[in-house]
Amino acid sequence: MRKLLYLLPLAAFIALAGYFAWALRSDRDPHELPSALIDKPAPEFDLASLLGGDNVASSSLRGQVVVVNFFASWCVPCRLEHPVLMRLANQEKVAITGIAYKDKPEAAQKLLNDSGNPYRRVGLDLSGRTGIDFGVYGVPETYVIDKTGRIRKKFVGPLSPEAVDRDLLPLLRRLEQP
Repeated sequence: MRKLLYLLPLAAFIALAGYFAWALRSDRDPHELPSALIDKPAPEFDLASLLGGDNVASSSLRGQVVVVNFFASWCVPCRLEHPVLMRLANQEKVAITGIAYKDKPEAAQKLLNDSGNPYRRVGLDLSGRTGIDFGVYGVPETYVIDKTGRIRKKFVGPLSPEAVDRDLLPLLRRLEQP
């Protein structure tokens, strides 16, 4: 029995080495955080609108391909991402729904007034509940939702022009096809 106790650290080391070897394999992107919601229906939500008018609800997203972007005025990476979102909305005519995550309405509105508004609608997630339902790790995060309301892709962190051209736009074109 004592001899088995001496083998316990060796077994733990082998298990840990195996895990690290799996995590560091070359076909795995360490920047990509997996989402359990890929190919699953987007969570239901009904949020007050920052821009006035009707609430921003998950039901209003169905029937079209839409990009949902969680952002906040206090988020520095969100400000870095903002010009990329403006390009998507203005040049590429992408329908972007913004969700102001745990932000004060006045601060979110000031950000959009100062930097431009790339969003067709903006919901206020004051409590962060909708972000939790989506599995948001931190802002900014961007989700692509297809016409049936299923999440097809998740981008963690600020969208870069390269990620937009390489991943986002080709995916949107593919999902728009009948």
